[in-house]
Amino acid sequence: MIYCGIDWAECTHDVALVDDSGQLLAKRHITDDAVGYKILLDLLAEYGDTEENPIPVAIETSRGLLVAVLRTGKRQVFAINPMAAARYRDRHSVSRKKSDPGDALVLANILRTDMHAHRPLPSDSDLGRAIAVLARAQQDATWNRQQISNQLRSLLREYYPAALNAAATWTNGLCRPEARELLKTAPTPTRAARLTRAQIQAALKRAGRKRGIDAETDRIREVLRADYAHQPPLVEEALGKQMLALLVQLEAACTAADDLAKAVEESFPQHPDAEVILSFPGLGVQLGARVLAEIGDDHNRFADARGLKAYAGSSPITRASGKKSSITRRWVKNDRLNHVGYLWAFSALTASPGARAHYQRRRQAGDWHASAQRNLFNRMLGQLYHCLQTGELFDEQTAYPAPIAAAA
Repeated sequence: MIYCGIDWAECTHDVALVDDSGQLLAKRHITDDAVGYKILLDLLAEYGDTEENPIPVAIETSRGLLVAVLRTGKRQVFAINPMAAARYRDRHSVSRKKSDPGDALVLANILRTDMHAHRPLPSDSDLGRAIAVLARAQQDATWNRQQISNQLRSLLREYYPAALNAAATWTNGLCRPEARELLKTAPTPTRAARLTRAQIQAALKRAGRKRGIDAETDRIREVLRADYAHQPPLVEEALGKQMLALLVQLEAACTAADDLAKAVEESFPQHPDAEVILSFPGLGVQLGARVLAEIGDDHNRFADARGLKAYAGSSPITRASGKKSSITRRWVKNDRLNHVGYLWAFSALTASPGARAHYQRRRQAGDWHASAQRNLFNRMLGQLYHCLQTGELFDEQTAYPAPIAAAA
């Protein structure tokens, strides 16, 4: 059997082929373009790569055009963690020498000796991978929006607390269109205090508000005209210009998050697994798409529910040595899926009586809030794995059966 290792870089890649005995059969230095990809495929075909018998490939990344080319057909592509590859490198040399062709050879030998210990990239469908791109991008845009909003809030606290008080009653605060329009109309507290009712009403209408404009105008005008401390005039104007520059970034982040959310809402319901995922309490379109993005739609990716729980970081890990033993949370995990699990468990507390009762039992047993939520996420993840494997929808009575005493 032939094994291939690729040490990838931004412009060029090094390729190595070895046989069962570890002998180097061929090595190439290819460019990161269509010509280089064709040289790579021709090299694999020269050494017996066919549709029925593809040569497995090890590479230190799971994305990019090179990986997309390699994943055509039934070829198995193994994304090796760079830290694991570094440990394998030390097995062959103690001098700590390193080179790109040598790294490609190390990757090929990883498959030759320990292919059973590494997991190939899942064979997700094109629709599943497209949803993963959109869901992850929307999650990044949401995080970016919150980060910029926090920066804007810190800046407003320095010279413009009236704006924070005006937006305090609105959901999402400074991310609301009304707050952004108000800040663009009056970037400094001095200008805000001179705003007329007509100007405030016009700002609210530009933001898309249609109800309660008069009452909201009176409230905002009263807040902006209250007595506050002020920075010196020149400093206040400079801070206002800084705020407007930051407001442009917030506008772009809000638009990106909203547009990507609409794209997710259009694509996710088309997936065959969407009905099962959306049947779970606490999972809407956005959270459901993020769950699908991280676990994929390859139902053979995880051998059992325990593997999925470990991947998500919801199951605890035991460290035992001699007489010492400790059980702690997992630190090596899929951070995106773990973040979704926190939101999912939090939403399920109000959407599912069984989930709420499970959470309360864990709290009474002595768990902290985060630990009880993680335990609930761990249980719901096992239920989701079962439903995806069998095609069943979530059922409250089956997931959280009533205790025998209560039933009697």
